[in-house]
Amino acid sequence: MARASSLLENRALVSGGSGFLGSHLCDRLLARGQEVLCVDNLFTGQKRNVAHLHGNPKFEFLRHDVTFPLFVEVDQIWNLACPASPIHYQHDPVQTTKTSVHGAINMLGLAKRLGAKILQASTSEVYGDPAVHPQTEEYWGNVNPIGPRSCYDEGKRCAETLFFDYYRQHSLRIKVIRIFNTYGPRMHPNDGRVVSNFIVQALKGQDITIYGDGLQTRSFCYVDDLVDGMIRLMDSPDDVTGPINVGNPGEFTMIELAETVLKLVGSKSKLVRLPLPADDPKQRKPDISRARNTLGWEPKVQLEDGLGETIAYFRKLLNE
Repeated sequence: MARASSLLENRALVSGGSGFLGSHLCDRLLARGQEVLCVDNLFTGQKRNVAHLHGNPKFEFLRHDVTFPLFVEVDQIWNLACPASPIHYQHDPVQTTKTSVHGAINMLGLAKRLGAKILQASTSEVYGDPAVHPQTEEYWGNVNPIGPRSCYDEGKRCAETLFFDYYRQHSLRIKVIRIFNTYGPRMHPNDGRVVSNFIVQALKGQDITIYGDGLQTRSFCYVDDLVDGMIRLMDSPDDVTGPINVGNPGEFTMIELAETVLKLVGSKSKLVRLPLPADDPKQRKPDISRARNTLGWEPKVQLEDGLGETIAYFRKLLNE
């Protein structure tokens, strides 16, 4: 019988640990009593995200780029390292691809040497501009391999390939999670993602920028729900490899999101339209049947509640 994770597997490495998602994961692992090695080169991660953890004797920060090998002793590896917003991953697309591919090879090599369980933070971007809606894990995607988003989309797809090849060839204990749009406190204010964009623009009284007709849809998962799904997958028996979609199946147009943010902020900002970026997906919604059935997971936080917490974070950040 496949074994489930044990807290005897106590030492966790979180690559990309000072990023938005990574820092919340570090919080949760420490709260469980685990030791956490946070590894980040601070390309998009921020020291402020983990500053509150530096007094914790079970927390350690290591500045390191995962495109280079790393030699440490851990029991679990959570591979989150990669810029995840178009502005950041298109800034240096070659490095983005290297982070996904070389980073996966280095983290998998470390896991193989240590016999450690390893989780890959993959993405809904592996589905590209989907021709199937909502997206199930069986769908292979509709991705442009030579477009401006390819460094991220194809980099993550290749990382998934590497994970499953290590699983088949070396019997490595792997977990692959496909993360759909996630939001919450500690998002980078200049990451260009729609939630942070709309909130910052509304708080500053600037025009809200809508790309295209604003009818393209996304599904937004609050960070606490997402981290819960990640931990449930890592804790699941070894024969549960994924890939597993984790996201909120509630679907909203960009106009609906903008109007909700304006209402919650109490802003009088106006909506302005700009051209739609290349290869921007028209629809994105997860089918989370596998997460429900396999992990007993589904999101609990409603969009307005999560946005309220996120707005409070950005309000404080902009006033500092």
